[in-house]
Amino acid sequence: MRCSVSDAPLPYGRQWLDEEDVEAVAAALRGEFLTTGPLVEEFERALAARCGVSQAVAVSSGTAALHCAYQAIGLGPGSELLTSPLTFVATASTALLLGADVRFADVDVATGNLDPKAAAAALGPHTRAIAAVDFAGHPADYAGLRALCAPRALPLVADAAHSLGARRAGRLATTLADVAITSFHPVKLVTTAEGGALLTYRRDWAQRARRFRNHGIVREPEQFAAAEAPGPWHYEVQELGLNYRLPDVLCALGLAQLAKLERFLARRRELAACYGRELASAPGLELPHAEPGVEPSWHLYVVRVREAKRRRAFFEALRAVGLGVQLHYPPVHLQPVFRARGFAPGAFPIAEDFSARALSLPLFPRMSDADAARVVESVHAAARALL
Repeated sequence: MRCSVSDAPLPYGRQWLDEEDVEAVAAALRGEFLTTGPLVEEFERALAARCGVSQAVAVSSGTAALHCAYQAIGLGPGSELLTSPLTFVATASTALLLGADVRFADVDVATGNLDPKAAAAALGPHTRAIAAVDFAGHPADYAGLRALCAPRALPLVADAAHSLGARRAGRLATTLADVAITSFHPVKLVTTAEGGALLTYRRDWAQRARRFRNHGIVREPEQFAAAEAPGPWHYEVQELGLNYRLPDVLCALGLAQLAKLERFLARRRELAACYGRELASAPGLELPHAEPGVEPSWHLYVVRVREAKRRRAFFEALRAVGLGVQLHYPPVHLQPVFRARGFAPGAFPIAEDFSARALSLPLFPRMSDADAARVVESVHAAARALL
C-alpha cells in the first residue's frame, strides 16, 4: 500500500457523521418532541429488527443498558455476577450498584474473551448470572457459556458494546445470549452521541428495563397496587429506578446511523484485513485473529507486544507521531475499588498478561487508505526500533 502520510492526529476511534445524520437531527429539533417521543419507539423497532431480537430498550448509555439488564434479570443483594476482568469497569460496577457481588474468571489467551473452562471453575453457590464481553468485537463462546448456565437456569448476558453486527456460526452476536446490551458512544459501531440499548426476546425483562429507565414508574391501571386510582393522572413507583431515557433527538441520529451499519462494518473489516496483511511481518508483535466461524465487527484492533516491558516505549513512540493508540483495558479487578474488595495481582494471569501487552491501533470507518498506510508504516518503524 503506497500513499502519502499525513502528520494530523489520528485517534484510535472516531464517529462518522454525514449530512443525512445532521438533517435527521435537525428534523427532530423542528418537531414537537425532544425526549420520550415517537422516534424512541421507531428506533427501538429498527434496532430490534437489525439485532435479531423482539425487544429493544433504548437508554442513555451502554452503562445504563448494563444497569437495566442486571436489574431486569434480578441481580441484587445476596446474588453474584460472574464476568470477565478484561473489560471496561461498567460491566462489573453496575452489578455492585444493585447490591450484588462480582466474581471474575480468566479469559481465553487468543481472544481475550471469558473462558468457559475458567468460568466453570469460578462458579459459586451465589452466582445468579454470567456476563460475557465480546472483546474488540469478537463474539464470546456463548455455546460453552450457555452449557454452564443451563443446569442452574442462570441468565446469560452479552456485553455486546463492541460487537453490533458481528456474527458467530452465522448468528448475530446480539442473539447469542438471553439478554444483550450495546453502546452508541461516538467510537462505537454506530452512534447516538451517547446512548445504549438492552436487547432481548423476554418481554418481561424489557418491561422491567423500561420502567427502570424511567424512575420505576408504572402507568398501566391494571398493574396498580392501589385498589382504585384517584384520577387519570395517577402513576405508581413500585420499584426504584433512574432517569436513563434516550431523547428523541438522539434516536433520530441513531436511526440515520443504523441505516449505515453495514457500510461501516464493511470498512472496518477492510481495514482489519489490511492490518493483518501488512503487519504480519512486524517484529515483536502478535496480531488479533478471528476464530473459525466468527465474523468480528472489529470495533478495536488490539495488537500485543511480545515483551510487556517494551509496551510503554512502543506506545509513546506511536503517540509521538500522532497515532492515538490506547489501552483496552486495565484489568477491572486491579482497580482500587475492586482491590478494596479483596482482589489482588496474579488472580487472573491470562487477563493480566493480555492487558500488560495490549495496544489498540487506530481503526474506524472514516479512515482513508492513506491513514491505514500511515499506521502500518509507523508501527513497522516503531517495532523495528523498539521491539
